[in-house]
Amino acid sequence: QVQLVESGGGFVQAGGSLRLSCAASGRTFPDYIMGWFRQAPGKEREFVAAITWGGGGTLYADSAKGRFTISRDNAKNTVFLQMNSLKPEDTAVYYCAANSRRLGSDRTLYNYWGQGTQVTVSS
Repeated sequence: QVQLVESGGGFVQAGGSLRLSCAASGRTFPDYIMGWFRQAPGKEREFVAAITWGGGGTLYADSAKGRFTISRDNAKNTVFLQMNSLKPEDTAVYYCAANSRRLGSDRTLYNYWGQGTQVTVSS
């Protein structure tokens, strides 16, 4: 069992940066592939980025490539999402998720979810 708690969301102007964190409980955090998803009002939850157990493998949505960076610190049971050059269309609730199977963008892969943190980007 893994419990996830996101933090770091907030209000930022376009072009600014935010760093999201996701703290995980459970002794087996290094065994899980970690991902970030987001959901804007009236839209489906969409994939943003994911990272493998050791951090050597990453996957990004096209919208995140070149602007967002996912990383993890297994010693601290934490995964991060550094978001730069933010745009108003990045406004959404951002969710951390974990799965024990494989690196992927399909949300059905992910067994565990956090409660989300709001990111608002003004133009």
